[in-house]
Amino acid sequence: MSKGWLRAIKETPDLAEAIEVVGLVDVNPAAAEKLAEEFGLSAARIGTDLAAVIAETKADIVFDVVIPTARFNVVSTAMKAGCHVLSEKPMATSLVEGTALIDLAAETGKIHAIIQNRRFISGVRRLRRFVESGAIGELTGIHCDFFIAPHFGGFREEMDNVLLLDMAIHTFDAARYVAGKKPLAVYCVERNPKGSWYRHGASANATFEFSDDVVFTYRGSWCAEGERTSWESQWRIVGSKGMLTWDGEDGFKAATSGDETGLLHGFSPVEVPAPERVEETHGHASVIASFVEAIRTGKRPETASSDNIRSLAMVFGAIESAKTGRRVEISA
Repeated sequence: MSKGWLRAIKETPDLAEAIEVVGLVDVNPAAAEKLAEEFGLSAARIGTDLAAVIAETKADIVFDVVIPTARFNVVSTAMKAGCHVLSEKPMATSLVEGTALIDLAAETGKIHAIIQNRRFISGVRRLRRFVESGAIGELTGIHCDFFIAPHFGGFREEMDNVLLLDMAIHTFDAARYVAGKKPLAVYCVERNPKGSWYRHGASANATFEFSDDVVFTYRGSWCAEGERTSWESQWRIVGSKGMLTWDGEDGFKAATSGDETGLLHGFSPVEVPAPERVEETHGHASVIASFVEAIRTGKRPETASSDNIRSLAMVFGAIESAKTGRRVEISA
């Protein structure tokens, strides 16, 4: 995952000018050395002790690209050492840990944000702008399908709740962003289907209640062989006057009710405008740029941990519901 971050910095002139990578920390020094060679970071200090490398290099930012179970210690160490932190998702392995990191950020005066890069793509920005425009009336529902069969190998295939915890959070966070609503409750059914090469939880079906009577449904599988959906899911957004569909790639269709008489009134196509700000559509680069701007200006980043914990709460609410078989209220 670190390659995606470093590539975004290297290939974005403003970021390349603003950020100097002074250290690479890894439990496996050989991996850090290989990364340094690939990205031309020969001057970067390589080590296995995060606190020591921060002290030696006088770093003021830490990019946290570790596996979830290591996140709390890495983020805590970095903020206590005086660094702002941009973390991979999920922001923590529990809501207790997530709350503790939010409190630590407030205590140290440091910015802690999460790289929810799926928010920062053209399609999701277009969805949000369209919903806000009121073109299809008041939002009533968002429905997402995600069916892909990646053979990662490695830690994902040994995780508990792998789809919900490692991937579904992208769609959950994007749906919360597009809706502009607060998640209130969830009912979820989770399975590890026949033929799954994951140890646990490769599929899930969840229904979320958002504020203002908006419903968000998610149907997903990470072991669905065959013709796949987009990595961004397939979306259907329903409003009081019409609907919008997005295939997760380049296909947008929107329409309101037509004027035909009879049982079905037909439909009238509606244009889906481009994103309002193109600079917010470059994925990792846009999130990192937002993070750097927050450090410079003091402006709260869009993906600050204090907000992103609501997306994490959606995940853990779904997991709890799947375990108990009950509707679970979301309190974050």
